[in-house]
Amino acid sequence: MVAAYHFLGTPTPHFWGRTALRDFAPLLHEISRYGWLGVEFFFAISGFVICMSCWGRTPAQFTVSRIARLFPAYWCAVLLVVALVLISRMGHWPAATRIDPRTVLGNLTMAPGPLGLELVDKVSWTLWVEARFYLLMAVLLVFGLSYRRVLAFCGAWLLAGVIALELKSPLLDEFILPRYTGLFVAGIILYLMHRFGQSLLLWLLLCFAWSYELTVLEFRVADHATVPPGESPPSWVVCAAVLTVCLGLLALAGLQGPLAKLRWRWLITAGGLTYPFYLVHQSIGIPLAKGLVRAFPSLGPLPSIAVSVSCMLGLSLLMHLMVERRLGRLLRQRLTRDMRPRSLRVKPVSTPLR
Repeated sequence: MVAAYHFLGTPTPHFWGRTALRDFAPLLHEISRYGWLGVEFFFAISGFVICMSCWGRTPAQFTVSRIARLFPAYWCAVLLVVALVLISRMGHWPAATRIDPRTVLGNLTMAPGPLGLELVDKVSWTLWVEARFYLLMAVLLVFGLSYRRVLAFCGAWLLAGVIALELKSPLLDEFILPRYTGLFVAGIILYLMHRFGQSLLLWLLLCFAWSYELTVLEFRVADHATVPPGESPPSWVVCAAVLTVCLGLLALAGLQGPLAKLRWRWLITAGGLTYPFYLVHQSIGIPLAKGLVRAFPSLGPLPSIAVSVSCMLGLSLLMHLMVERRLGRLLRQRLTRDMRPRSLRVKPVSTPLR
């Protein structure tokens, strides 16, 4: 969904050259301009998956698993974008990203925004949102996970989101994430249903979380309200409907519904490619597609997009096999070992001879 938005639904009128995409692919453009909702859907999925991965783990184990999962592909993507920008400079080609050593180092921390730096990988802002969600879950892990504690956490987080919106405090917004609270909480509640069974209390809390989220969704819709002349802004009703359908799909997959029975092997491979593809599709894939249009004008935007997406899928596969699996496994092993307390060895003190 997000890739469709960046490739096909971007509101920039001359993104692919002199002709606006909506002029020669109006239906694709109209559908794809709602693709940014894929980020919201991802946060709901994250609530489900992270709660599942937290259960039965210590804070140290959870921290190691997240570092080993996220950083290898992210570091690789950042360095690939840096290499692309340097090559563009040497060839005197236009580059959308300006880089310097300070910017690169700050981006490698996965927190360039708080450091006041430009994002090298444009989609990485979502990873900073995820990191703060992980921090909240890690704090909960310190006290231990149980049905009642997670339930209380969800209720308290929703209440904190309402208070943060009322106070309009930037500091609270940074920690409470009021725009996305309902998404994460909805995913967590669906996991509680998956693990402990459905109940009236869980359904009521899910309905409250979703009502909250659809209400604050208006802020995200407003972020995408700037459109070219002749094009209408995105509709909140459409956004709410699409996001609700996405939540329904997550429920069907997680609550022993029809989607939960799917065991296709290719789905596992596709799932492994999702994260690296997300990291490279905009900062590398779109410059490639635009470069193809400039180099081969007869190719056209849509074929160039198809070629670019295919190349990004191939690159994602290489990143998954060569970087995520190898470096991720190494990081997990070494960090797990380093997290263990080292035994103190008392060395005998030799008495000097007199």
